[in-house]
Amino acid sequence: MATECAEPPDGGLYTVAQIRSIQRAALDQLPAGALMARAGTAVARVVRHRLCNPSTKARILIAAGPGNNGGDALEAAALLAKDGHDVSIVMPLMPENPSEDLTRALTKARQSAARFISADELFEALTPDTPWNLVVDGLFGIGLTRAIKGRFADMVAYINAQDCPRLAVDIPSGLDADHGTIAGNTDVAVRADVTISFIADKPGLHTARGRDHAGDVIIDTLDIDAALYPTPVAHLNAPVMFRHLAATRLHASHKGSYGDLSVLGGASGMGGAVLLAARMAAMSGAGRVYAGFIDAAPAFDPVHPELMCRNASTLTYAAGAVVAGPGLGLSRHANDALARVLGSQLPAVIDADALNLIAAEPALQEKTRLRRAPTLLTPHPLEAARLLGASASDVQADRLGIAKELSAFFLSTVILKGSGTVIAHPDGRLVINTTGNPALATAGTGDVLAGLSGSLLAQHWPVWEAALAAVWLHGAAADQMVANGIGPTGIVANELLPVVRSLLNQMATA
Repeated sequence: MATECAEPPDGGLYTVAQIRSIQRAALDQLPAGALMARAGTAVARVVRHRLCNPSTKARILIAAGPGNNGGDALEAAALLAKDGHDVSIVMPLMPENPSEDLTRALTKARQSAARFISADELFEALTPDTPWNLVVDGLFGIGLTRAIKGRFADMVAYINAQDCPRLAVDIPSGLDADHGTIAGNTDVAVRADVTISFIADKPGLHTARGRDHAGDVIIDTLDIDAALYPTPVAHLNAPVMFRHLAATRLHASHKGSYGDLSVLGGASGMGGAVLLAARMAAMSGAGRVYAGFIDAAPAFDPVHPELMCRNASTLTYAAGAVVAGPGLGLSRHANDALARVLGSQLPAVIDADALNLIAAEPALQEKTRLRRAPTLLTPHPLEAARLLGASASDVQADRLGIAKELSAFFLSTVILKGSGTVIAHPDGRLVINTTGNPALATAGTGDVLAGLSGSLLAQHWPVWEAALAAVWLHGAAADQMVANGIGPTGIVANELLPVVRSLLNQMATA
């Protein structure tokens, strides 16, 4: 999902409460109706420049709700009709006590060449004889907290059924702007191809269900004074945050210059997990990589014989960094091996079964909290739920809040995996990742991410930047593969390794 931004200076993500505050302050500085008019102009601008050829007459359906979001859509309808497009407006419910701004927008739309049609007329045929060239969703904005039902749910279904681009005004109707969930825990929400969002970017457009429903996101600040913006709740991940650490390698360097990484895992039947993590570590630049197996270690890795395969009990954790968890299992032996890692002074990535062991053992939780070395936890939603004694649905309902809570409790950087992966710092910083696609929804990709994270730690990257870079590169590799016609269906984890290597080298030479 791409994001285009005419953003406030910090380029951050803002909660609904923050945006409401910005909006109130802006309205105090502007003439009546000015902000809604600017929003309508922004919608029309996106249609003209991106979705409809201005020299060609397009059939455009505007779905307008009874609130100010509907007013923004009505303002756009009048402008698009003035451009010569064939604009139809449907309002499933006419407001009984509209705001002054909405009344003004409704008057403009009625005085334009746009025509109003009833929902009944629209629903007579699910697919019109003459197809729409564009559907604009202006039903509900960021204030919606309840499930969409009745005639409005029918309208959402109609919009989603149309075989044309769908443009959402401010936010796809039904999507929670703060959390990326669907209002009322239903599946009733518009699936937009493009979202033109106002004032500032919102977290819910980029995590949980957001990426499936928002499509490409365009931000328009509506020319609001930048001084009115508070500190954002989060930011979007971008290479500018970590690229400076991907330095070109010196000729006068050697394998010791790039650190040692030990990978602990490899219980019986799960040896592939530790090998995936170790292979990724080697291919992303770690100087030496030890693959440690809880159960019997192979003599060597025939695919990557440069890896040093060891029994876990022989790993010394004397230098470099460590990844603990891929295929580790939940045995007493695994518990004791993890305790050794947590007691070491090495930067550590704690992943997979290591997280499950910590969730089940208060003593391991305390060891994690007391670590003085940099620590990175990489849970998926179910692992995060176990760590907090919650459910996976609880985690998905508040991904930013859960990541922040985990990071504060364990005094560790946290990567909460999933669509719109959230990276949290113990000081409260939050970042949502922008790369990745469903190709990553396959076994082993988490092991690859753990190995990449550990490799960067071994190469002396700070833990925060290592987390940001690893998540971004991991997702970008999947994106590049799909762009090249490979996947998303059927990509397997080890295919990511050479693509990550290529992207990391490109970053170092950029």
